[in-house]
Amino acid sequence: MRFSITREALLRPLALVAGVVERRQTLPVLSNVLIQVDQEQVALTGTDLEVELIGRTAASQVEVPGAVTVPARKLMDICKSLPDQAELQFSLEEGRAVLRSGRSRFTLSTLPVAEFPNIEDSAGDVELSLPRGTLKHLIDATSFAMAQQDVRYYLNGMLLELRANLVRTVATDGHRLAVCSRPAEIQVEPARKLIVPRKGVLELVRLLDDSDEPVTLTLSASHVRAHTGDFTFTSKLVDGKFPDYERVVPRGGDKVFIAERAELRQVLSRTSILSNEKYRGVRLHLQEGNLQVMANNPEQEEAEENVAVEYGGDSLEIGFNVGYLIDVLNVIGEDRVQMTLADSNSSALMEEPGGGDALYVVMPMRL
Repeated sequence: MRFSITREALLRPLALVAGVVERRQTLPVLSNVLIQVDQEQVALTGTDLEVELIGRTAASQVEVPGAVTVPARKLMDICKSLPDQAELQFSLEEGRAVLRSGRSRFTLSTLPVAEFPNIEDSAGDVELSLPRGTLKHLIDATSFAMAQQDVRYYLNGMLLELRANLVRTVATDGHRLAVCSRPAEIQVEPARKLIVPRKGVLELVRLLDDSDEPVTLTLSASHVRAHTGDFTFTSKLVDGKFPDYERVVPRGGDKVFIAERAELRQVLSRTSILSNEKYRGVRLHLQEGNLQVMANNPEQEEAEENVAVEYGGDSLEIGFNVGYLIDVLNVIGEDRVQMTLADSNSSALMEEPGGGDALYVVMPMRL
């Protein structure tokens, strides 16, 4: 194998592909990136057996096609450290990969290409196309609520629901719920519900931008595959049943107030400084025209702030984990936020005033 390529042409796909590669691996070959060179292009593949990402780029010149696996992080660090617009010459010599650029020369260890695992190609039974910006918005609006290492493994990911002319993402960790829906020109009969694992969601969103360029999704019983531009992303699906999120959304709350989103977020952030570090609880005292936010901690320290709100009903006091409220305020796109409450033991519903394409449910805390 022998080819040359510019630093920039190699670095972008390599940085994305290396993101999939885990630092600590059970199989040594999984910390490597597979480089496959043919007459037309260079393909880079990284996998952790759950998620696979293939990035394609153009070589400046291909003398001898071939394939090799080399340590992903080391190759990326070398590329990053070389000067801009540097030209790299890649060759395979006596079982090692040799990288030359200007006066620099690096020799990297390799592992057999045959050992590199390939996520089995299960036949996709549904293929559909979405604008990249739509899918990115849906993931950005909900991914923060995914669980991390929960024993209920089906919560460690995101529900992707596809039905005729509608795409929806749902995430929950049992304490809060995020739902976002967007219309889309797709036909899926019957409707499909997939649970994409947490890592798959975080890697997929790195490939998306806000454009209307399409991303093509191929769905099978156990995998989802996304084609976008020069990248092919494949993720195993979580085999489990996602909770019935419709039942969690509170209905019939009669205390509805509207606040300035940025102001409320700053008030909560400041108050949280003196909340209990373990539970991060704050008390909200809702009165006509005013929301009082209070926090205290075991050291007897206290914080209290007031923020003006649009509200004319009965007063109510309720406690929340302040981090959950701030997370929601970070992703709502409008300047104002609407919050619907029923009583001190019922979950709160947060959304854009008048409702938008996303809604958020946060469970209360007893303080």
